[in-house]
Amino acid sequence: MLPWQYALAAACGLFIVAAVIRAGKLAARTTGRSARHGGAWALWGGVAWESALLFALYGLWQFAGSFTVMGTSGALPRARWLWDAERVLYLPSETAVQKPFLAHPLLVQACNLYYDILHFPLLGACLIWLYARHRASYPRIRTTVALFTGMSLLIQLIPVAPPRLLPSTGMVDTAVRYGQSVYSWGGGFDADEFSAMPSVHVGWALIVAIAVITVSRSRWRWLAAAYPVLTLLVVVVTANHFWLDGIVAALLVVLVLVVQWTTSGLRSGKSSQGPQVRPVRGEISVRS
Repeated sequence: MLPWQYALAAACGLFIVAAVIRAGKLAARTTGRSARHGGAWALWGGVAWESALLFALYGLWQFAGSFTVMGTSGALPRARWLWDAERVLYLPSETAVQKPFLAHPLLVQACNLYYDILHFPLLGACLIWLYARHRASYPRIRTTVALFTGMSLLIQLIPVAPPRLLPSTGMVDTAVRYGQSVYSWGGGFDADEFSAMPSVHVGWALIVAIAVITVSRSRWRWLAAAYPVLTLLVVVVTANHFWLDGIVAALLVVLVLVVQWTTSGLRSGKSSQGPQVRPVRGEISVRS
């Protein structure tokens, strides 16, 4: 994963680029010079600004993962509670799902890389695609990403251990086995490792799928529905999340969409109510 320091540095750099482009456009207007490629510069200036916001949000998510409102001593009991709750709900055992994959090292290493590097670039590519090709739909999806990530950060202040750190489950930490761990290891637990609930990976993947399916008109757009399903499988196979981590993430996305739909409906209802003009009945005299 990209460290929060690098993410915030990238955000600052992109903010500067966007500011320079906007300043150049303003200078061209004030001097009366016609910008030959003004439309292209406006597009890339907007892309730089929105990318900076995305990197800033990602950096905040990474940075906030090191904070908790409770001691990490309760992270393992909460993970055990989730494990027991899944058995009550008759969800399949994560251990049983992971076991067939362990016999295929290359597949497991591919899953580790998928978990490590794929979620943020695909989200960024989706947002850039929306901004460049479907500008009208971009604000809605960007707001969905921001609200979901913010709600997830609040929940992650309560530490919950991932299944790979839960004793007696029989799950294997696949990233440690193949030297691909994204977490620092110094003989103890890192607070960021206790941010398992909910799975932001699954939530972002679901938002990307919803964006592609609802905005694109291609007949292949429904293939995007496989992305969150595959992401959920990967986070379980790598022992980074429980099933419930992904389920809660999906419920948060649904909640955000419902809130957005409700507020947009209220705004459209208010905007449709305007001053009523009553017709004035009377005689109209025409003077010759």
